[in-house]
Amino acid sequence: MPNPIQTLKTKALNAAQTIKKNPSILIKILPIFSFIIPFLILYYLYPASYEATWKGRTYYIFFLWLILLELILNWEKIQIKVHKIKSTLFLVFTILLLLPTAYVIIANFHGLNTAIVNISPKHFGNYFWANLMPLSVEYLVFAILFPLIILVTYGIDGLKDFLVPLCLIGIIGSIYLIDNLYPYGQFTPFQIFVPTTATLAANILNLMGYQTDWVGQMYGTPVLKVWNQEGAAFFGIAWPCSGIDSLVIYSVTILLFLKNSVISWRQRTIYFIIGAAITYFINILRIATIFIIAIDYGMNSSQVQQFHNYYGALYSITWIATYPLIIIGTQTLWRKIRKREKNKVQI
Repeated sequence: MPNPIQTLKTKALNAAQTIKKNPSILIKILPIFSFIIPFLILYYLYPASYEATWKGRTYYIFFLWLILLELILNWEKIQIKVHKIKSTLFLVFTILLLLPTAYVIIANFHGLNTAIVNISPKHFGNYFWANLMPLSVEYLVFAILFPLIILVTYGIDGLKDFLVPLCLIGIIGSIYLIDNLYPYGQFTPFQIFVPTTATLAANILNLMGYQTDWVGQMYGTPVLKVWNQEGAAFFGIAWPCSGIDSLVIYSVTILLFLKNSVISWRQRTIYFIIGAAITYFINILRIATIFIIAIDYGMNSSQVQQFHNYYGALYSITWIATYPLIIIGTQTLWRKIRKREKNKVQI
């Protein structure tokens, strides 16, 4: 029986020799490492931030996963533009690769994050939202550096292949920024969706045997009270809670996926509508679930915080990541059925 450790060493050695013979392979994979290093530094500094999907860094993991996925799927098609080490382009390439790490070091060790907090607006007379601003800026800086790195490494054609991870990190950063500048229900364009979503969540809770009632507003957000014999809970529902971020991420991700598919426009429309409806329904279930957890464990319990900051958003992201695979599976099954029917007709 072969020694697994020895086998792993052999494969690693073979991979190193392959890269040595063909440096273009190393150049092709360097963009993902330019973000792995700063993400590891941030994990060392703020490990708890990787356990939060809302105002946290969990999305960086999805970002890296999407880059890796695009590299694997388009490995043969992607062509590097950096060939000569002694060239201006290689110098620009090297500088861009170092910029994500440089930004993290400057922001966290040389006072940039403190400066961002100091110049940020102080809502309701406190620093809470201002303290969250460095994370939003961090996302947006990475969203700017990533396409520059991809553009220099792979060119315009390569940039098209990495639109999904780019849109993910850019959208998340933008949503965090909007919420920091217009907290609670102040951003009206998104807040107008809240009453419908919250009402549907209340209806689901009513069907489950809970009592619900609207008990006014808090900072411009409607407050829903839910109770049963075991206890009660009430929360103000702002647009981030209603899943607007999930709908935006879903729309961009699925549109980019469908754009590169061979599916007819009629089928694309149907797939998009079905996926959007399910995404919206998941957001309704998320609101209902957090009330149920609050009644069972208490409004200020760690279970509520964990669900609100991590698991709730993970519902939607898991669905969004899985849905393209479902589309591929249904299309494959449909082609097999049509082929089988065609063979029967010919017989």
